[in-house]
Amino acid sequence: MSTDLADRYGTERRWRRPVLVTAVAVVAAVFLGWLAWAMWFHSTPKAESELTAYRVLDEHRASADVDVHLDAATDPQCRLRAYADDHTVVGEMTFTPREGGNTVDVRTERLATSVELVGCTAEGQSRPQ
Repeated sequence: MSTDLADRYGTERRWRRPVLVTAVAVVAAVFLGWLAWAMWFHSTPKAESELTAYRVLDEHRASADVDVHLDAATDPQCRLRAYADDHTVVGEMTFTPREGGNTVDVRTERLATSVELVGCTAEGQSRPQ
């Protein structure tokens, strides 16, 4: 009976370690490339917007000032929501913005107390910005 472990279990093949290190490096490079692309893609949207002001005009109308930046955006759409004192949605409007400042009236079913900009989207941009 042999007590030498190499005789009992065999020796490690010399090519296994470099192949494993190379495979791990390739997978890590692909992952880091995807991560860099995802960060760049989500940080440079085609349409960006910001609610600068809102006013409650009367019981059935609110107005919002929205600043929009369109970076080669096609078919942009922006959405506003008006809320009542009890936090229920009392009005909602989707509009096609132009570059720069936009003033939009939102019809409400009762008195609104606040207006929220959900955001703007463009073709190929699923999340509002």
